[in-house]
Amino acid sequence: MAGAALILQNVFGRVNAFQLAAPALIIMVLAMMVLPLPPFLLDVLFTFNIALSILVLLVAVQVKQTLEFSVFPTVLLVTTLLRLSLNVASTRVVMLEGHSGPGAAGKVIEAFGEFLVGGNYAVGIIVFLILVIINFMVITKGAGRVAEVAARFTLDAMPGKQMAIDADLNAGLIGEDEARKRRQDVAREAEFFGSMDGASKFVRGDAIAGIIITLINVIGGLVIGVLQHDMALAEAARNYTLLAIGDGLVAQIPALVISIAAGMVVTRVSDEKDLSVQFIGQVFHSPNVVYITAGILGGMGMIPGMPNLVFLLLAAGLTYLGWRMAEKKRQQVRMAAVAAPAAPPPVQESQEASWSDVVPLDVLGLEVGYRLIPLVDKAQDGELLRRIRGIRKKFAQEVGFLVSPVHIRDNLELKPNAYRILLKGVEVGKGEAFPGQLLAINPGRVAGTLAGTPTTDPAFGLAAVWIEPGLRDQAQAYGYTVVDASTVVATHLNHLILSNASGLLGRMEVQQLLDHLGKEMPKLVEDLVPKVLPLGTLQKVLQNLLDEGVHIRDMRTIIETLADHAGRTQNPDELTAQVRTALGRAIVQQLYPSGNEMAVLTLDPQLERLLIQSVTGTAGAAALEPGLADGLLKEAAAAVQRQEALGLPAVLLVPGAIRLLLSRFLRRSIPQLKVIAHGEVPDNKIIKVTSIIGGRS
Repeated sequence: MAGAALILQNVFGRVNAFQLAAPALIIMVLAMMVLPLPPFLLDVLFTFNIALSILVLLVAVQVKQTLEFSVFPTVLLVTTLLRLSLNVASTRVVMLEGHSGPGAAGKVIEAFGEFLVGGNYAVGIIVFLILVIINFMVITKGAGRVAEVAARFTLDAMPGKQMAIDADLNAGLIGEDEARKRRQDVAREAEFFGSMDGASKFVRGDAIAGIIITLINVIGGLVIGVLQHDMALAEAARNYTLLAIGDGLVAQIPALVISIAAGMVVTRVSDEKDLSVQFIGQVFHSPNVVYITAGILGGMGMIPGMPNLVFLLLAAGLTYLGWRMAEKKRQQVRMAAVAAPAAPPPVQESQEASWSDVVPLDVLGLEVGYRLIPLVDKAQDGELLRRIRGIRKKFAQEVGFLVSPVHIRDNLELKPNAYRILLKGVEVGKGEAFPGQLLAINPGRVAGTLAGTPTTDPAFGLAAVWIEPGLRDQAQAYGYTVVDASTVVATHLNHLILSNASGLLGRMEVQQLLDHLGKEMPKLVEDLVPKVLPLGTLQKVLQNLLDEGVHIRDMRTIIETLADHAGRTQNPDELTAQVRTALGRAIVQQLYPSGNEMAVLTLDPQLERLLIQSVTGTAGAAALEPGLADGLLKEAAAAVQRQEALGLPAVLLVPGAIRLLLSRFLRRSIPQLKVIAHGEVPDNKIIKVTSIIGGRS
């Protein structure tokens, strides 16, 4: 016995009391269906059921996001089961003790039977039927339909939402933790509406069961009262009918409250405000609407025969409310005018030219048309400013250096919705964005077409459509990736910054990078630059790496490798080859994030020998024969298409002697093809050749 007690203590000692609440509630509900309950305990449980339904309704009103009440489908099931078990327990008491009077099943049922319907069982039947019809035909049916449609559209929109999260992550707008949280929210939202679709069937079944149970109680009570207790038919009808109606009402009213809560949860649109604030803020938003309503009520109050006093009082009240709303808005405008900064004094026109008139070019610039100014206006909390800060931070973390700030200015020569991106004063990209609309991008497989303005995604050239915000859910259900105007511009800017990373790395950025590295490894930096290697040569090596998409975060390895080989050669191309070999593990990891197998393209051995001889014979300044170059280019493009169709990265593995030649030759026509050398592949990687490029001479 002591051993058993010790085991029970160890088991229950590790269990939280809250963890036992749900199993205990389910066991209690099941016990009520089997065990007889005294009238007092029935009163307690019926009161608890009413309190629970009110609590659920208040929680449903207060939540700001649907997922804040994700346990609601389970709550719906438990409350339905609780009501049914109470119906069973009360039916047992009514059938056994109903002959003794209306109080046989407890004070709660008696109160609902006597007070709420005035002791008239005909009125009780009518009220009960009306409540059941409202619950079953209106609220429950509508909430079930909304949950069904929401579940279907939520599931259809999941791919688009996932792609939108990936787009924000790639643009640097969110981090890994935020992206993971958003993906979990998308999955939970789909599960929630799917569960609500099924849980709504519980409430409908509960309404049907309530009608049947009430009929059984009335008919069974009459039979038992007349045949077993020798009661008069009228007396039996009155006693048992009032008890049955009271029992039905005390169950249906909490069921109605729970159904209303379910309808509120599935019909509301997620917002940062609770339902009460949403209702007041949106319904009573415009004073003009309130004035018009007051005028209509006042006109109706002037009609002879109408309840004039009621209409005129309500019209006066609405007029006062509209005046208060208008006065509050005027006060907000006055406060905003007082808080606005004073206009700057007029600038005196300079009479003589000076060196201050020579303005250096911005490294990165963004010019916008006048309709895009709200996106970049700090006073209006422009969303694009925050996104650009996120882009620069993500670029610094991933690539390895901090790009110059983006200088933003308006340009009245541009179209109202146009923008252009400048690199050292030269336009490198342009596009159009429409604030207040959304861009639905076709990733390649969509289920339908959308009404809107056809266009192309400015960053990647994909087919897209500018749509109204009301079509967002439909577009996501069709499989489109939906982004707003600021995200369109930010994604385009991020793409161009990554594509032109080498052009953004000037000597000033290299020096700042060395100063930052010198705080941790001062001796290493001091021994290399400028004692052994000029700053310009280091800049060229880093630019060579960035030209081929190699990140320079591992500056320690880069500096150490250059220090080892700078005494032998100062050629930036040769030093870049040595650095690439040292960074081989990182380069391969960047191309193949997971797994030890590398699916690569290779050259025909005969073509390799021909290219090696060409490079060797011309001291590295080889030029491909036109026929050979054309054939090589066509076969490489075809091989890259096959590789991408398989979902594999396009990587060409070649000997180190010809890697630079092929990389520079193929980069212009096939930018997605990466060329790596044998010496850059770590020993633990398994090479799998998927295609051999033969070339034609």
